[in-house]
Amino acid sequence: MKLEGKVAVITGGGSGLGRRSARLFAEEGAKVVVFDILAERAAETAKLVEQDGGTAIAVAGDVAVEADVARAVQTAEREFGKLDVMFANAGVVSRGGVPSVAGGEQVAFEDLTDADWQHVLGVNLTGVFYSCKHAVPALRRNGGGAIVATSSAASQVAYHNIALYSATKAGVNGLVRGLSLDLGKYGIRVNALLPTHGMSPNFLMEPGAPVVGQSYEETAGEWSPAHSPIPLKLGRPPSLLDNAKVVLFLASDDSAYMSGVCLPATDGGTLSRVAMVFEEDGPHAAAAAAAAVDGGQ
Repeated sequence: MKLEGKVAVITGGGSGLGRRSARLFAEEGAKVVVFDILAERAAETAKLVEQDGGTAIAVAGDVAVEADVARAVQTAEREFGKLDVMFANAGVVSRGGVPSVAGGEQVAFEDLTDADWQHVLGVNLTGVFYSCKHAVPALRRNGGGAIVATSSAASQVAYHNIALYSATKAGVNGLVRGLSLDLGKYGIRVNALLPTHGMSPNFLMEPGAPVVGQSYEETAGEWSPAHSPIPLKLGRPPSLLDNAKVVLFLASDDSAYMSGVCLPATDGGTLSRVAMVFEEDGPHAAAAAAAAVDGGQ
């Protein structure tokens, strides 16, 4: 059990990667505080953890509200006695999303409002700041621990229509690197995963939409490696569990001497290639490349 006796707070734990990670953390021995802006989603995740034989508490709140984040950490210490892991996972896509995916809408950059910017900034970057800020005293009281943040492949490469999102995720990477330097003396490791594939369609849906529980690729129909733009050809699509296992690695002692790392997860070589389509990529490559989806939350 990789997290035996550990206590974790997971923000954005009501769906997608947060929910899958909560269940995996519990399977690996952790007690989990599930934090989500939607109370019913947080409660449902906690119930699923308990049905699996684990221990979880649901806390409703907004990561963009400092007092809410502080309350989640306080709950972990009050109910479970300590904090070992902060998984700062909550995130939102900027208005419009990726136009080719799940009904996204093209929004001209100059038409974005201050409210659009403040919303994505507040959740994706300020929310990570608050999560780290309030985790650190608890982790120090515990003699150290791990902070893991969900960034994105969009922090390293551009996707259409989500420049605000990309900017905030690049900010997460900078925060992770800076904190790894400042917090190492306390035995606190700080890392991020950068998903490309294997993420939840809920990220691009309206708040409150039914939780899908599968990745974009799993919900897209019959899987064909030949039609996939991912260079790595496997007989199954990338999944939420693939990303959750990377989170588990970064949260556990398996990565005990890693800090300040922004780790591309589930990219299957996507980030390593140039933007050209080659003959050896096969006849479906151009169409598949056009249908590729962004790795978000």
